[in-house]
Amino acid sequence: MKRTTKPPRRVELRLPPLEPYEGGLEPDGDYDGLELAGLDLAGASGEGARFLDCALRACALDEARLTGARFLDSRLEAVRGVGADLSEAQLRDAEVVEARFGGTRLHGSVWERVLVRGGKWEYPNLRGARLRDVVFEGCVLVEPDFGGAVLERVSFVDCELAGVDFSGARLTDVDLRGVRRLEIARGVESLAGAVVSTAQLLDLAPVLAARLGVRVED
Repeated sequence: MKRTTKPPRRVELRLPPLEPYEGGLEPDGDYDGLELAGLDLAGASGEGARFLDCALRACALDEARLTGARFLDSRLEAVRGVGADLSEAQLRDAEVVEARFGGTRLHGSVWERVLVRGGKWEYPNLRGARLRDVVFEGCVLVEPDFGGAVLERVSFVDCELAGVDFSGARLTDVDLRGVRRLEIARGVESLAGAVVSTAQLLDLAPVLAARLGVRVED
């Protein structure tokens, strides 16, 4: 029997009317029904904060400390940041739109029903993260590290994955066919549970052969 790849369950985010918020972030802060727009949150301490029915728009998150923060039924739009710490954060029923991140720490984070649309992520650390029902759409990921991560029902649509590391990752129903540029630096042996196109398989042939110790000579 031919096995069909299960698609992710897409998030259906509908935000209520939001109240403008112009303050800063606090550890274990509780933010409900707020719009944070154009704020400079560089270096902010928001460890353990909870964002429910919120929108963060065009905010600067450079070196922001958001360890264990929860983004629930919320949208992050045009946010940017270098070195933001989102380790062990939770994103559930969330959208991340046109974000630009560099060196973001996301290890141990949990993603469930998340849409990542547009934007560019450089060197994101997703080691040990858990992603379920996640769609990456029209975005660029440069050297993303999925080492030891668990990906279930994850799809990449019109994306670039350059220098991706899947070492020790566990993949189930991961659809890579929509990746227009697929470069696997490490962890090609972890691709069981992923689906690729015929053209992608041909491109991956040298990496697979090297991993298996197969010499190709004409």
